[in-house]
Amino acid sequence: MAMALRCFWHLPSLLYRSSFAVRWGLPQAPTGCPSLLLDGCRQCVHQVLLTRQLATKKAKGKGQSQAKVNISAALVEDIINLEETSEDMQAVVEALKEDLSRNLSVRTSPGALDHITVVTKDGKFPLNQLGQISLKSPQLIVVNMASFPESTAAATKAIRESGMNLNPEVDGTIIRVPVPKVTREHRESLAKLAKQSTNKSKEALRKVRSKSINQIKKSKSKVSEDTIWLLEKQIQQMADSAAAEMDKLLAAKTKELLG
Repeated sequence: MAMALRCFWHLPSLLYRSSFAVRWGLPQAPTGCPSLLLDGCRQCVHQVLLTRQLATKKAKGKGQSQAKVNISAALVEDIINLEETSEDMQAVVEALKEDLSRNLSVRTSPGALDHITVVTKDGKFPLNQLGQISLKSPQLIVVNMASFPESTAAATKAIRESGMNLNPEVDGTIIRVPVPKVTREHRESLAKLAKQSTNKSKEALRKVRSKSINQIKKSKSKVSEDTIWLLEKQIQQMADSAAAEMDKLLAAKTKELLG
């Protein structure tokens, strides 16, 4: 008991540095703390710091914002990998960015067709792996399916259902794809597709968030409710940040499409 009290004797100085402790990891146990009590001492400090964060959060309301939670990933690595969660969320954002850039443009180019997915009896393949894509004129893209003639019908269907407002015409193994005129209606159609793509990405983001939160809840028997609450809060903040980045991408793309 006396040895344990010696550990807590140093808590005031540790708590004074709580913001650094939470961000960069807990400080080492005080000098003189027996090795047998090292883990216990650090656990107590960790719990006090987390509880203090919870108690000092700002209340929601007009003119107020809730305090940002920033728990060091090293402190909770036995519960969840926060860095991996962040990477998964950012991957969803990057996928949306590439989709908006590659597939939604006022001017359709051959490269825009490259990654249209074609479903065949042998599996799914990008269009550019099955056919030779070329720009015959500013108003016409041609896809030569001579290498895989049996996939011509599937490629035609994939182009038509790509959401790019394309109406391909088939002549043997040649697929002619007229490039739509840049009308106001076409611009608005592309803007709607951009919105749909963003909504799909946000759904994927919610799945990443839900998966992470479910993983945290599995540790309820091992850690305190305060720790669980803070981790859930931090993951929600990460998801909100990613969603805000998606909204910015959508706004920029919509402005570009509508001119």
